[in-house]
Amino acid sequence: MEPNPVIIAATAKQTASLIFLHGLGDTGHGWASTIAAIRGPHIKVICPTASTIPVTLNAGFRMPSWFDLRTLDATAPEDEEGIVNATTLIHRLITDEVKAGIPAGRILLGGFSQGGALALHAALTYSEPLAGVMSLSCWLPRHAHFPDCVKAPKELPVSDKSNLSTILLNIV
Repeated sequence: MEPNPVIIAATAKQTASLIFLHGLGDTGHGWASTIAAIRGPHIKVICPTASTIPVTLNAGFRMPSWFDLRTLDATAPEDEEGIVNATTLIHRLITDEVKAGIPAGRILLGGFSQGGALALHAALTYSEPLAGVMSLSCWLPRHAHFPDCVKAPKELPVSDKSNLSTILLNIV
């Protein structure tokens, strides 16, 4: 992950955080203004940018990617190490928000495409209850490890809807 995520501060007293992860080849800047336009004034938005790495699926072309994508075949081996490492980075962002005084139950993870996949994986493997996860146009990485690796409480709100503004109303 790049060292400086796009951060859009709450315009009122912050009581919640949204960590939103971009898709393959994009950056945190690509989603920040859209998310900022529809979030509540009490929500801090954090849009990190993935590191630039070679992506096997794209003939080794270097681009922002949370982990290597080797194929679109859902039964093929995945970049397990990359997925686990990226998940650890997202868990650290959550922990940073908790240390800053935002309860885990007021932190929402979200993402689009590869970012949505990572958000879903990170939320399901985080041990504290989060506000929820919204994953847009994605899949579940390391799906063969589920449900055994789930650490999230059964009550974790999960949305695969594309109506982002409705989802954000749930953490008002």
